[in-house]
Amino acid sequence: MHVPDGFINAPVSAAAGLVAAGAVAVSLRGARRELDDRTAPLAGLVAAFIFAVQMLNFPVAAGTSGHLLGGALAAILVGPYTGVLVIAVVLLMQGILFADGGLTALGVNITVMGAVTVLTAYVLFRGLVRVLPRTRRSVTVASFVAALVSVPAAAAAFTLIYAVGGTTDVPVTKVFTAMVGVHVLIGIGEAAITTATVGAVIAVRPDLVYGARGLTAPLKLRVGGELVDAAPAAAPAAAAPRSTKKVWATGLATALALAGIVSFYASASPDGLEKVAADQGIDTKVEDHAAKDSPLADYGVSGVTNARLSGGLAGTIGVGATVVVGTGVFWAVRRRRAEAAASAGAGVAPAGTAERETV
Repeated sequence: MHVPDGFINAPVSAAAGLVAAGAVAVSLRGARRELDDRTAPLAGLVAAFIFAVQMLNFPVAAGTSGHLLGGALAAILVGPYTGVLVIAVVLLMQGILFADGGLTALGVNITVMGAVTVLTAYVLFRGLVRVLPRTRRSVTVASFVAALVSVPAAAAAFTLIYAVGGTTDVPVTKVFTAMVGVHVLIGIGEAAITTATVGAVIAVRPDLVYGARGLTAPLKLRVGGELVDAAPAAAPAAAAPRSTKKVWATGLATALALAGIVSFYASASPDGLEKVAADQGIDTKVEDHAAKDSPLADYGVSGVTNARLSGGLAGTIGVGATVVVGTGVFWAVRRRRAEAAASAGAGVAPAGTAERETV
């Protein structure tokens, strides 16, 4: 659903840019509470993984494909604020390096694919886990529903933006019906990918899934014929945090394999937005991408004639660049949190200091 340049006029694109900038600013502050020394590098990995999976277009109807948006997956794995930043990093890398998604439309894309999907998915996810039994299965069920709904919600958000600032004169009702209809189908694929990924991480390291924190059901004991909650076992005082190196290495290897090898077999059909735009005529004023001459434009390496090798190299470079930039961003956010905490601690006088100074 990468919106290209020319679909939305300049004033509305600028307004969407302000909305996106505000969402990113709020998320930078909120992510400080979500990130720690373990999750900061994992957030960069999630960005790289979403980049890789977005290259895997899957068929959803005759002549139409879809791909992961990733807002629900990011929000559930690393938190809603960090999730918005994850999608923003992915979209920025795609727009600058691969000419995917217009640069003047970057604000539209961050708003639609980032803020809307993350907010919709996480609110629905949290609501479901509150009413479902406190089990890991409930997390995966809630993940499926949240991811499914987030995609047509993003399609509806694009339609709203198009209604205000579309550059073509196509009835909004036709755009809405076509966009939401095809993206409900794409949402099923989104839900399947999100559920499989969240389930896989929960199976090996539930402590690393932001949306699963505190959801473990308490142990039950039968006392006098009734089930009661057992007292939680005390954690070892000197227990060290488990290493995330194995998870990080496995996730990175998976992302590289998906982008470098599996992406060659992705559907070549236009995605939902491209198909609707062509069928409804809202792409008549599309503009060339500012980075169309990039050596990685259209997910291929310029000068490499073998399509399989060209696409594989581009995908591998994209994953590597995204994980480096993403990890750098999230470490910087984490460092800001540590600096703020240190400053706050330095500004608090030890107990009794004020009284001693006045004696």
